[in-house]
Amino acid sequence: MTNDITQLIDLGGATLGIELGSTRVKACLIGDDPNQILATGSHEWENQLVEGYWTYSLDAVWKSVQATLADLQLNVEQLYGAKLHSLRAMGVSAMMHGYLAFDKSGELLAPFRTWRNTTTSAAAEELTNVFGVNIPLRWSIAHLQQAILDGSEHVAKIDFVTTLAGYVHWKLTGEKVIGIGDASGMFPIETGTKSYNQEMLEAFDKLETSASLSRPIAELLPQVLVAGAPAGFLSEQGALLLDPAGTLRAGVAICPPEGDAGSGMVATNAVAPTTGNVSAGTSIFAMVVLEKELSQVHHELDIVTTPVGDQVAMVHCNNGASELAAWVGMFKRFAEVAGSTLSSDEVYELLFQEALKGEADAGGLLSYNYLAGEPITGIAEGRPVFVRKANSEFNLANAMISQIYGVFGTLSLGMEVLRGEDVAISRMSAHGGIFRTAEVAQKVLSAAISAPVSVSTGAAEGGPWGMALLAAFSTSGETSLKDFLSNRVFHGIEGEPIQASDREIEGFKSYLEDYRAGLAVVSTAAKSIR
Repeated sequence: MTNDITQLIDLGGATLGIELGSTRVKACLIGDDPNQILATGSHEWENQLVEGYWTYSLDAVWKSVQATLADLQLNVEQLYGAKLHSLRAMGVSAMMHGYLAFDKSGELLAPFRTWRNTTTSAAAEELTNVFGVNIPLRWSIAHLQQAILDGSEHVAKIDFVTTLAGYVHWKLTGEKVIGIGDASGMFPIETGTKSYNQEMLEAFDKLETSASLSRPIAELLPQVLVAGAPAGFLSEQGALLLDPAGTLRAGVAICPPEGDAGSGMVATNAVAPTTGNVSAGTSIFAMVVLEKELSQVHHELDIVTTPVGDQVAMVHCNNGASELAAWVGMFKRFAEVAGSTLSSDEVYELLFQEALKGEADAGGLLSYNYLAGEPITGIAEGRPVFVRKANSEFNLANAMISQIYGVFGTLSLGMEVLRGEDVAISRMSAHGGIFRTAEVAQKVLSAAISAPVSVSTGAAEGGPWGMALLAAFSTSGETSLKDFLSNRVFHGIEGEPIQASDREIEGFKSYLEDYRAGLAVVSTAAKSIR
């Protein structure tokens, strides 16, 4: 088997997916069998708070991508005695939304503003009223309009606005394009035309403030492509950007770039109507593919699309598993002080198993994971809070189950809005590192959304695997992404769904009642503790 894989790699037959997440850049290499993960690579990075904006420098983008590919190359050589000289196809995904604005010479005009920034409330409210659809704070058009409202000097020089995935793809191929799922986090999409909504483009251009721009908004945005469409090839310059050592050669076909939401949908086979998925990382979001439009606008819900352009209702929470990771890190350090050498995975396993012994309502302990502001609950600034009643049962099991509950608390509030719209959900899948410990987070999520949840085999790899699948689809010759995933990827391998018990569902509901009431504490903390 190893010899076959070595030959496949030597002949350039493997497919690569790269995803730039919030805390790690990851790569996933697959073979002829899309489920066959040949090797992975990764590199940790962190955003910086610069002049009031959460950002990453473009230098950090490329250093991290290069370190990730170098790690992948090292793993491929160690496993198979081969080097990645060429590939069948590849694709890039990254955290959705945000704002990257460039001038005619391709120079960045302002620091990259990520999805995490919540400084666009005035613009988002104005555009929501103009368009008649919810425009979230983190969407690219909200960032652009806020820059206009703020009188930012760079606005008049803007020649191109894109997302992080769109930027990386542009530099690798020279093509200013974007996958439709990622595009739907830039500007509202018209599902019939599979492009930006023409009426809303015209409405934006009619705003007095749009006179600040050099050209109509449609000319500043990347071209929208659906999954499977040609999106360019790795150029000589792009190959050196990925691999300065020069091992990887140009000419690789690259599929349309996508956001982490799109790659997550693919990684969980959630692209057909009534299917949904939950992606848990630094942020956490749930997505459900709609059968029909919602009856009204909800600020808790984004309307985005699948990588083929079908409408999706998205509950996006700015805060995910980072606060839980900090707690795990604290216990890992305690283990080290006590003379143990437990790995992070082992600490997670021990604490998650202990959490299963906690009370169904977490014993009256409340955990808020708000490292950043949270638009769904109206919290402007992040302040993680852990609070308990005087008579609470304070022990390790309840503390840990409360922390896991806290990861899914805001998500559960958003999902209540979907239930109020009678949105049908036939299957809910999940992916992300929090689900690597068998069944624990899966069962909590089931209780939080009152629905069965499955975790797919590739869930731990998540986005980069999903992006590799999109790249494989682009060269498969198939025309239906749904059929490609159902027949060639997920047939017979999807994990068994877990349904929380009535006791667990009721326990989470009790927790959520206190959680909702305690949001006033978080709001006060944000205002009082500077």
